[in-house]
Amino acid sequence: MLKDNKKYKILIVEDNPGDFILIEDYLNEQILLPEVTHVTNFAEVTQLFSTEKHNFDAVFLDLTLPDKSGEELIKEIVLLIPDSPIIVLTGYSDTSFSVKSISYGISDYLLKDELNSISLYKSLVYNIERKKTFMLLEESERRYNHLFHMSPQPMWVFDTESLTFLDVNDAAISHYGYSLQEFLSMTIKDIRPEEDIPLIEESVEKRKKEESAILKRVFRHRKKNGEIINVDIYSRSILFNGHKAKVILANDITERLNYIHEIEHQNKTLQEIAWTQSHEVRAPLARLMGLVNIIKNHDVTEEEKKELLGYILVSAEEFDVIIKKVVDKTNQILPRETK
Repeated sequence: MLKDNKKYKILIVEDNPGDFILIEDYLNEQILLPEVTHVTNFAEVTQLFSTEKHNFDAVFLDLTLPDKSGEELIKEIVLLIPDSPIIVLTGYSDTSFSVKSISYGISDYLLKDELNSISLYKSLVYNIERKKTFMLLEESERRYNHLFHMSPQPMWVFDTESLTFLDVNDAAISHYGYSLQEFLSMTIKDIRPEEDIPLIEESVEKRKKEESAILKRVFRHRKKNGEIINVDIYSRSILFNGHKAKVILANDITERLNYIHEIEHQNKTLQEIAWTQSHEVRAPLARLMGLVNIIKNHDVTEEEKKELLGYILVSAEEFDVIIKKVVDKTNQILPRETK
């Protein structure tokens, strides 16, 4: 039979020499070179971890030790060795206690009378892998919490069925003006203008059909003080504490849109100025040039000159009105700080 050649580092906490030898033999049947550390009571476990840091792949724990046993033993061992799967070995069959011990953080609960090398090995391998997966999930959750709560952008999680807020970061609390308690008592409808509410359910239903997609849309939101803002929304489906949910990142683009609208207004005004310069200015200017040319290059009587000067004055006054119009439009597009 081929043995598992992985390097397993195992702690066995067992005060009965016969049971220890049996467990060690079972391990040696399935594993090529297990590295086994043996202690006989809880005090020795405490002493072992007080002298240096140990990274055991798994711990086999007898439930009845000379100095500690049962529920108290389990609770203290889990606190002392949080990063290793702890597999309880006991001679007593107590279903209710076995379920209770699992809730305290025990990985498995095996009866010594039913033990053999295969069942022991399967429990060892399964619980090592399960512990690794659990620790990866915990690390992922820690990263999520860090990214979520430390994000400078407003973020929240909401339930896709009830639309209630499930979690909100500090940036959202600061930007929208609601407290955490207020947010958690609200739904996403409460931060939308009343006239936009019919759009919400349509949007949520549409996004349910695209569970894994990262979606981006612009919505109008309402702050606690009543201010309406335009928000660029990024959303993604997640499972949050057993709820089907969406995690949202909100980017307030109100100032950006206002700036774009201002630029568009300036461009429109510039077009009007350009049209005025190319059309309205041309007519009085052409008349002025023509009248001056007549006076300069033709013999005219004093009476005709007087009449021509009158025309020149009319054209100049018309020209002045057009210039004032251009100046007024130009003032409309000057930066605020220069006005």
